[in-house]
Amino acid sequence: MKTKLIIVFTLIAMVTISCNSENKKNNDTLANSITEKYWKLKTLQGQEVIITDNQDHEIFITLHTDENRISGFAGCNSISGEYILKEGNRIQFKNMLTTLKMCPETVVNESQLLKAFELADNYTINDNILSLNVGKRAPLAVFEAIKTK
Repeated sequence: MKTKLIIVFTLIAMVTISCNSENKKNNDTLANSITEKYWKLKTLQGQEVIITDNQDHEIFITLHTDENRISGFAGCNSISGEYILKEGNRIQFKNMLTTLKMCPETVVNESQLLKAFELADNYTINDNILSLNVGKRAPLAVFEAIKTK
């Protein structure tokens, strides 16, 4: 009887370890396709984003693998927060924050960009173009990978 219990527990442990390794592998694969890249904003709510002379630098985000952090620049203020990647190219952003500088003239409405993060529930990547989407509708925001780490 003891031998049968040991065999059963060993099999359960092996299956559990195998499943956990596969989940970690799947999460690492998801992360490698979207994380640690400099994503420059190209369009927001269907409108092309063009940097003007008034703006110091481009609008961008980077999803960092350590602690699932997101950081970037929204046109006037720095942005930061957290993200969660799930199977099926699903994504969730949470605890999104910005600095509170006042800028009279910005290229994009920063609240629209934050709203895009709030609403996004999935993403697609094609040829270094990242689209943040809600459901199967048109992209909320489209970014281009400019450089990788």
